[in-house]
Amino acid sequence: MTSKDRKKLEIDDKKYVWHPFTQMRGYEKETPLIIEEGEGCLLRDMEGNSYIDGVSSLWTNVHGHRKKKLDDALKEQLGKIAHSTLLGLSNIPAIRLAKKLIAIAPAGLTKVFYSDNGSTANEIALKMAFQYHQQCPWGKRSKKKFIRLSNAYHGDTIGSVSVGGIDLFHSMYKDLLFPSFKAEAPYCYRCTFGKTHPACGLECLTHVEGIMKAHGQEIAALVIEPLVQGAGGILVQPPGYLKRVRELCTRYNIFMIADEVAVGFGKTGKMFACEHEGVVPDIMALAKGIAGGYLPLAATLVTQEIYEGFLGEFEEFKTFFHGHTFTGNPLACAVAIASLEVFEEERTLDKLKAKIAHLAKRLKPFASLEHVGEVRQCGIMVGIELVYNRETKQPFPPEKRTGHRVIMEARKRGVIIRPLGDVIVLMPPLGISKKEIDLLCQAVYDSIRTVTG
Repeated sequence: MTSKDRKKLEIDDKKYVWHPFTQMRGYEKETPLIIEEGEGCLLRDMEGNSYIDGVSSLWTNVHGHRKKKLDDALKEQLGKIAHSTLLGLSNIPAIRLAKKLIAIAPAGLTKVFYSDNGSTANEIALKMAFQYHQQCPWGKRSKKKFIRLSNAYHGDTIGSVSVGGIDLFHSMYKDLLFPSFKAEAPYCYRCTFGKTHPACGLECLTHVEGIMKAHGQEIAALVIEPLVQGAGGILVQPPGYLKRVRELCTRYNIFMIADEVAVGFGKTGKMFACEHEGVVPDIMALAKGIAGGYLPLAATLVTQEIYEGFLGEFEEFKTFFHGHTFTGNPLACAVAIASLEVFEEERTLDKLKAKIAHLAKRLKPFASLEHVGEVRQCGIMVGIELVYNRETKQPFPPEKRTGHRVIMEARKRGVIIRPLGDVIVLMPPLGISKKEIDLLCQAVYDSIRTVTG
């Protein structure tokens, strides 16, 4: 590609593309970074510069780019058929993947409903929980509402936004949303109740139970990101919190929807975050890493009880009237099967334990940086919260764009990461090497120190 061709692409990018979660006024002033290819944990731009993919292409890539087994699965399926509808028909990869997902999911989940992204997986979960109670003989028609947690993020469609809890993302759309009960989630670094864990006795859980006690007959489900609230700033829940939430949901006859979109497929050190505390949700939403970071795919897994609540004669109209054009896409499902086979064949999760420990070791020096308030880690997921004043936890003024300046500095050092405000997020592919972890952490450390002085 000539320099003239590259320049034309940069111009056309700014002229025609509206980028997600991006203030375009600022973007238009910068030289765009346009990725042309990738290999392993590296991305390469049009100039041939290489970068460590420090956020696994938005938390999706699992085994690395151009993984041969996944490439081959895609090519093989393409030689058969790229897509056929799942409405009233089926296809071989969709069937085989569903069987594998149920085999590795928490025991008790028995059915797979496909879609194509995290928002839709959660939207489906909400609609299922609602419709179940409206039509099932053993449901309760008064159960029409949901409990959402502060700092929660479940996607960008109207239903998923209605159970979100990040004002920056969600408050603009309040007039479009259905009402839900907001419960305080654990954010131990900035505790809503001004307490310190573990002396707090999980005050935030008391708040959840209070809502259940007062409104249990109205609540169809509680939605939770198990162990880590991703987009909220990589907020790691205290040990035991998730299990206690499950117990409360059972006690008050409320479905538990586990949004494993961000945390699933190894990122916490186990295949699914719920496994850490032996939790079985009633509904589980999956996406992102499900297809190894190759193609859009999502799945909503449910218990047999919920599935049977939709069975009936045609004229009863108990059907789940929901579906997407590319539901159960054969290409995506074929790659997802290959990804799960890689987990087995390469013992990905077993090997990940040493990498997680190594990452923790490399993160320790960050605590000495003057403007690092807290470093949060769960598995391969890391959030480094930057603050103006460590003693008071005062944040930097938004107009300083501190987090953005850090990631731009990191690019100069061969690392691509993305912040959540002033929380620097690291979430590399599970296939990253220890040497690449060293390079990633050193580049981010140096970038924070350079930007914050």
